[in-house]
Amino acid sequence: MAPPSALDVVEALTDTQAATFVESLSINGVKARRNKAPPVSIAVATYASSEMFKGPSYGKPKAKRWDHILNQESKGRNASSLKAASQLLKTPGLISLGGGLPSSTVFPFEEIQLKVPKLHHFSEAETQESGILISSGKHDAAEGKSLYDLHIALNYGQATGSVQILRFVTEHTEIVHHPPYQDWECTMTVGNTSSFEIVLRMLATRGDYLMTEEYSFCSALETAIPLGIKPIGIKMDEQGLLPTHMDHILSNWSESERGARKPHLLYTVPTGGNPTGATQSLQRRRDLYACAQKHDVYIIEDEPYYFLQLQPYTGSDSPAVPPPASHDEFLYALVPSLLSMDRDGRVMRLDSFSKVIAPGMRTGWITASAQMVMRFVRHSETSTQHPSGVSQLLLYKLLEDTWGHDGYLDWLIWIRMEYTRKRDNLLRACEKHLPREVASWKNTEAGMFHWVCVDWRKHPLVLQDKEVGIAEVEERIWRAGVDKGVLTAKGSWFRADGDEGEEMFFRTTFAAAGEEDVREAIRRFGEMLRVEFGLEEEEEKQGNGKHDDGPAVPKESGDA
Repeated sequence: MAPPSALDVVEALTDTQAATFVESLSINGVKARRNKAPPVSIAVATYASSEMFKGPSYGKPKAKRWDHILNQESKGRNASSLKAASQLLKTPGLISLGGGLPSSTVFPFEEIQLKVPKLHHFSEAETQESGILISSGKHDAAEGKSLYDLHIALNYGQATGSVQILRFVTEHTEIVHHPPYQDWECTMTVGNTSSFEIVLRMLATRGDYLMTEEYSFCSALETAIPLGIKPIGIKMDEQGLLPTHMDHILSNWSESERGARKPHLLYTVPTGGNPTGATQSLQRRRDLYACAQKHDVYIIEDEPYYFLQLQPYTGSDSPAVPPPASHDEFLYALVPSLLSMDRDGRVMRLDSFSKVIAPGMRTGWITASAQMVMRFVRHSETSTQHPSGVSQLLLYKLLEDTWGHDGYLDWLIWIRMEYTRKRDNLLRACEKHLPREVASWKNTEAGMFHWVCVDWRKHPLVLQDKEVGIAEVEERIWRAGVDKGVLTAKGSWFRADGDEGEEMFFRTTFAAAGEEDVREAIRRFGEMLRVEFGLEEEEEKQGNGKHDDGPAVPKESGDA
């Protein structure tokens, strides 16, 4: 069974529209579709497009054209002559003297061997004990052993990525999101940070404003600012950015006062946002999309944490929620993506293997309309060229040759439960060690981050001198934490507008450190707060009661 559509309200059709009766792709349907498709080419640098792997889209609308937001740099990029010519390499009998492809006979790698988890035995200990050994030789494809080998992977490729892994992510995107317009496509990337930079160079001009959450991923902000693009923060609550505030900004925009045209780009991390951990509900995403339609805003949906939507936290003394019982249950439990409700082709979704496989792979993909994917590829051809062939080969051997789509979903369920356990461990430590007189938080529902609000106005320095500001107190608390042996991230590092804000936050993560180290770090952080706020003598009175889960991100009426 396919996951639910975000568009579960059937809209009335005009006499010029046709009803849509297109089934979503299921895991069981992948094999049947492939059997009907032409065989995958095993030529070096072979041309690939998602159109080769998608299902029918009868009755779906076509994406809008976005010529009016493409900048001069993007419009001026033409197809790479060499990349275009390489499409002819698959011609039977053709002898190529035209390309600059090195001979694989001089590649000093004959074979690689990997040990990977067996299905349903995913832990590191289980992999060490019973993992599967897989290998790839230089000429496996020519010998009929595999569709992808070192001869192909170690040479130049197309900017769209290898045909072998592009097929997998196209099918995966259709299974999970089922984009509701005809001409969507995927293309491989070298990760979301690079993708975001390329998108800005396609769609923004120096002096433009970029809308984003008021607390946004600092690397994204640091990508935009040197390009002359000015971030503008949208107020947030516990579900992330507020479409009402976005609408207010856009409806009242004054080009003369702002010195810039009305913003036409939104960058958002809807699931497990970095740094706040906030996750937009389905209704919030619908409201956000409706606001984007109203003001003709193009959405950059950055979703590295989408599959880290965690099980509900049940508290210190309650049993954990069991894992999803099936692939269907897992997919249905995911909040539908903005891509899944995008009838206009106004969303470019950035996906990555960084958080669900490994960040060093530097491999991801985007999904957008054919027009926008083509423009993206034109940039990639003369910059990143293509993702690492070795990374794509490793992913192919794991995802395609070993696990398959169903095995990959099993892995995603397992990793969801692993991060749920890590999250629960941190929350229990917060309940036990953080002084509730000055610290509050919302339980993280997705991602890797926990966002702690500290009431800086109760700090002795502020009580003694009202002129002391938030920046001074934040620096003092952060430094005190380092001196105590715990490193956190200052909330001010993530302020989109670059100002101090009026509330103080610290970002912590439960992803990398061991559970015992996480508990000890939170204990040190709590002890430091008690000392800083003069609460140390109250430690014996704290008890281990549950946190009241009070607001830790600003409400709509707040100014943080």
